[in-house]
Amino acid sequence: MFVCPIRRAGVLALAALALLCLVAPEAWAHGVAEGDKAFIQQSAGAQLASYIYLGAKHMVTGYDHLLFLVGVIFFLYRGREVMAYVTLFAVGHSVTLLFGVLGGVHVNAYLVDAIIGLSVVYKGLDNLGAFSRWLGYQPNTKAAVLIFGFFHGFGLATKLQEFTLSRDGLVANILAFNVGVEIGQVLALSAILIAMGFWRRTEMFTRQAFAANVGLMAAGFVLIGYQLTGYVVVR
Repeated sequence: MFVCPIRRAGVLALAALALLCLVAPEAWAHGVAEGDKAFIQQSAGAQLASYIYLGAKHMVTGYDHLLFLVGVIFFLYRGREVMAYVTLFAVGHSVTLLFGVLGGVHVNAYLVDAIIGLSVVYKGLDNLGAFSRWLGYQPNTKAAVLIFGFFHGFGLATKLQEFTLSRDGLVANILAFNVGVEIGQVLALSAILIAMGFWRRTEMFTRQAFAANVGLMAAGFVLIGYQLTGYVVVR
């Protein structure tokens, strides 16, 4: 789609992004803060407000989820289109979050997070028109967002499954956590859309779009490598 060269500003931004990934890999694991861990371990009964807060906080600070959303809405200009894609993503991760925790379905956290990194790479390639050139046709982007949403939901579930959750009020708390995730997604996406709106009005957007999507792919590859390394070392 874009064949313009990566300009100096884009190269510097990409280098800064790669450096951030290398020096702070724990950020890309979207783990749970120590204080939140203690609360989850010790809480019993329905704690709706607290779990809504935890869900919103987890999404707002979940860099991998946000990177994927940036890729999804990067070239979406109509509110209806943004709503359709974000809804598919929300449905996908809500289903597997609830299914994983309440159904007791356990998956390897490292492998799931590696696939989440792959989803970021996929959207970067998709935004650059790579698949239509390589395959001769454009894969269904809505289906891809829904499918990757399932994996993002399992990624959220694995974080809660690291703890011994009290069965007292579990269903209500997990539902509240999911509501919080959706609230956090709306808040984060609103900020992203405002920033994107200003960026799109500048002449720099067309020139920098290629570099930005390459940056998304670079971040996704770093996340994949970090998680696969963890999988091999821990196992």
